[in-house]
Amino acid sequence: MPGLGGALIAHAGCSGDSSQTAAGPGSGPGPDPVPAECAAGEFENTFDALQEVIFDGQGCTRDACHGSATSGGLDLRAGASYGNLFEATSTSSALPRLRPGEPSESYLYLKLAAATRPGSVQVAGSPMPSGLPPIPEEHLEALKIWIEAGAPERGSVGDSIRGDSEYVEDLLGACLPPATPISIEPLEPPPPGEGVQFRMPTYLLPASAEREVCFAQYYDFSGVIPAEYQDPARGVFYVNGSHLRQDPHSHHLVIDHSGLGADRVHDASFGEWTCKGGARDGEACEPTDLDACGEGLCGSRVTDSLACIGYGPPESAVNVAGGGIGGAQTAQQIDRPREGGYYREIPIRGIIYWNSHAFNLTQQDHQLRAYLNMTFARERRFEVEQIVDSHAIYIQAGQAPFTVERYCAEHVLPRHAELLGLSSHTHKRGEHFTVDLPDGTRIYESFDYVDPLDARYEPPLRFDSEDPAERTLTYCADFNNGVDAEGGFDLRRVTRRSTMPDRTSCKPVACVQGRVGEPCAGIDDDAACDSSPSAGDGWCDACPVTAGVTTENEMFVLTGYYAVRPR
Repeated sequence: MPGLGGALIAHAGCSGDSSQTAAGPGSGPGPDPVPAECAAGEFENTFDALQEVIFDGQGCTRDACHGSATSGGLDLRAGASYGNLFEATSTSSALPRLRPGEPSESYLYLKLAAATRPGSVQVAGSPMPSGLPPIPEEHLEALKIWIEAGAPERGSVGDSIRGDSEYVEDLLGACLPPATPISIEPLEPPPPGEGVQFRMPTYLLPASAEREVCFAQYYDFSGVIPAEYQDPARGVFYVNGSHLRQDPHSHHLVIDHSGLGADRVHDASFGEWTCKGGARDGEACEPTDLDACGEGLCGSRVTDSLACIGYGPPESAVNVAGGGIGGAQTAQQIDRPREGGYYREIPIRGIIYWNSHAFNLTQQDHQLRAYLNMTFARERRFEVEQIVDSHAIYIQAGQAPFTVERYCAEHVLPRHAELLGLSSHTHKRGEHFTVDLPDGTRIYESFDYVDPLDARYEPPLRFDSEDPAERTLTYCADFNNGVDAEGGFDLRRVTRRSTMPDRTSCKPVACVQGRVGEPCAGIDDDAACDSSPSAGDGWCDACPVTAGVTTENEMFVLTGYYAVRPR
């Protein structure tokens, strides 16, 4: 990986045989040989495996490269590499070398992907490694999964399909411990006078569980917002840009203002307010006393709820579809301030609802955390509106197992709309999400449900026509219900009754053992799947795609932002 450094520039002295890989612990002669499937070694942490397999194994730590010469100011040797990468500044890009939760915002990943997957990314400078073959596809994929999981220095990360560490082990040829919960590095709040931070009260995400919850919190920023960024008479302040960071177990997070003030905090629907986190964790608290919990936060009872629908007092003015304050479906989402006078209005104080959908596929309980920074808007001319188009959300329901199908829907923008950005939302069977203009021009393409592209259009795309057809976006996605890259059966991805959460189910119609892929008729029809009569090796478990809110079910949603700006 020559030349990756603070400058990430090519270094001519870095060359050699990239086929040489460092032997893992215990790989030499001795009483405890490493199993064949652990050819790269046995490791306590995912990062240790990446260090040996990629940085050491691909020649990045040779003396002339990022070893003793520290080419570009970067030392990638064991013990120094993590501190040199994690949110470290790169002198040839505005991106950090590594941003937790965001491969597309990590210069390290982009430089490597530019060589391994030519044309897949745009990045300053030459692809890396320079003068050596690209790192293997499977190693790049392992690095991507690790970054999406928060890029932890300690702990074993799982993949986004089953959540276990086995897939990462296969990619690296290494042995790793079972996946562990990951707590992402806390997000520093904005400097005083530049913005504010919403911080989510923590809640428990049990081991081996998927949960969608809603709970309330009272906030009041009136004492910290400079006068020029607020309108006290209307009770709002103005923002332009945000930065959300949350633990990687989150599937989505929506923060919404309830429309209620301090006078409603003790409504019975909220239940008991208690401190969450800190030394007073679990103690009763007064929600309007913002210092009541010390380093913890005061929050209402955590309630299992779908999108906070029906949560709280009946007069709550929650925009459950749009997430009025903010939200994300990745571990980190950054919306940089936009030039041109764009802004959003946020209430100065009140009761907010946190709608968190997360899954903990590890064997350990975890306290989930999230942070949202909002930057004050200095210029205010055009108010930004959200797109959350869910009218075709369950279009893929009923798709047969072991098939790939493509579905499309349309979204009409208002006249004089300036499209600022787009993103997408599916669950784990959604892949290759696209958006096209009326003339067929493709303006959005994303391939990863865990880390969907957040496209940003600068300058914005304008839609001025009187004809709605010329303001219509066509958005489509492929849904893969169990087909692998070679066209065979992918038993990890196909919808299965045995992996459905307690609150959802499905009727199996195809075999996953024995006569794999052949039809069967439900959980009592395993015999139809036997490889031969009475063999007893069949299993009827594969289902059509199901509609719903868990990651075992599916959704199809277009999201984005626009502003109406008449010429």
